Amino acid sequence: MLTPGGFLLPMKYKKNTVTIVEQIALMRERGLIVTDENSVERYLKFTGYFRLAGYALPFQRDYNRDGTHTFLPGVQFSDILDLYTFDRELRLLVIDAIERAEVAVKATIIQLMSEKLGPHWYLRPDSFITRFKFEDFLKHVKTDIGHDNSRRSARQAYIKHYYEKYSDPELPPSWMVFEVLSLGSVSKIFKNLTRENQKPIAQIYKLDASLFASWLHSLSYLRNLAAHHQRLWNRKYTIKPAVAKKLACDLKRQDRFYAQAVVIQVLLKTISSESNWKHNLSILFSRYSSVDINRMGFPVDWLSRDLWN
Repeated sequence: MLTPGGFLLPMKYKKNTVTIVEQIALMRERGLIVTDENSVERYLKFTGYFRLAGYALPFQRDYNRDGTHTFLPGVQFSDILDLYTFDRELRLLVIDAIERAEVAVKATIIQLMSEKLGPHWYLRPDSFITRFKFEDFLKHVKTDIGHDNSRRSARQAYIKHYYEKYSDPELPPSWMVFEVLSLGSVSKIFKNLTRENQKPIAQIYKLDASLFASWLHSLSYLRNLAAHHQRLWNRKYTIKPAVAKKLACDLKRQDRFYAQAVVIQVLLKTISSESNWKHNLSILFSRYSSVDINRMGFPVDWLSRDLWN
């Protein structure tokens, strides 16, 4: 509610809890066809009305403007469930692909930086740009690996072994530390390496260093969405991959899933030429042919483009 001056007044949330039986009745009242009430009740019980509601919106009349949430004629609960299941399977494909990319990127950074500056290169401030908050970074690393005795129970076996056997340097070598770090942390590390350190790493993937940094950030964001069961289908992505000139045609809509898929495809073509990512993605789309992949930014001819061949 707005005041005459345009300020938002705080409002008290007054909606009551709705039972599952009432939820089914409400969906029917809005025009949804429910043929197997027991099955719908089970999905509402173990998946939740709110989570499924996001997948119901495309099947509703003028859902962006009409607050009644009236369903289009002939829509069944199974239509909503198919879209939800498609998105869940898409998340699994994404997590599998990003896992390969994450492992590869960690290995590349560790190997090249260790060859150049030694196993503990990440403990050297001169590995990074001057504006990098190096002390904050070390605190974060120490927390993640369980450096303090108060967190020793959280240590991985190899971290524990290091502390039992060595006291200098204070922290383990990079290949141990990176096993514990998240993709988000690795993305930040690469972004803040000096340009001279970034370039050879990015060149492994045939990319410019600033472009590679952007793509790692984008992948980290995508991975977090998938890992936390967020919707990937029809999402407008706020963290977008930078555009490579040679991929300008494929990265026109950077805020759609297709741009994220392009990043994955480019990296996997370097990491593993025999990857089934493209094949599995195509099979998923075929199995759920009713899903409009154009909403995800996929062009009609995506499979015939050079990138995917």
